[in-house]
Amino acid sequence: QAQLVESGGGLVQPGGSLRLSCTVSGLNFGRYSWAWYRQGPGYQRELVATVLLDRTTNYEDSVKGRFTISRDNDRRTVFLQMNSLKPGDTAVYYCNTGTPILPWGQGTQVTVSS
Repeated sequence: QAQLVESGGGLVQPGGSLRLSCTVSGLNFGRYSWAWYRQGPGYQRELVATVLLDRTTNYEDSVKGRFTISRDNDRRTVFLQMNSLKPGDTAVYYCNTGTPILPWGQGTQVTVSS
């Protein structure tokens, strides 16, 4: 069964950076598009960024120019580099396929606060 393990979150001041990682097991990583999602307090889970098979990327408007999604097929890992973080980025971050078809992992908490 496929398993998603997110890591890299933490507490950071506004303007800071974090790099999230999601390691995937139990399926053929290279055959899927991948995405990062987030769920802030009191909000529904939302799509943040996607990376397609050809490494084309797409971003939610509020993170364009600040976040970068990438994939390493050999390491079965998808990354999210987050720069210029804002308090509004505070959320639990999850990865899944581009259209989420897998059981959600535990996520990784990102808190942006001074």
